[in-house]
Amino acid sequence: MHQKRVPLRMCAGCGESKPKKELVRVVRSPEGEISLDLTGKKPGRGAYVCKSADCLRAARKARRFERAFSCQIPAEVFDRMEEEIGK
Repeated sequence: MHQKRVPLRMCAGCGESKPKKELVRVVRSPEGEISLDLTGKKPGRGAYVCKSADCLRAARKARRFERAFSCQIPAEVFDRMEEEIGK
């Protein structure tokens, strides 16, 4: 009868807590590379964002990933992520 808890994560863009499966993980690898982690299995520090380009833009504008990963993120990394997420 015990119901399995759904893991919730907060979107870095809109700030809403949603089930982990509905979000995309953005990861900073141990080498410092930032990328989208569509499998959720890559090693490194993760932050989550909705599967929408709007939320990604909002997180970019508010520098939430920079804060989460404590590093600068080049514009081309965001552009690549926006392309991948926009599909």
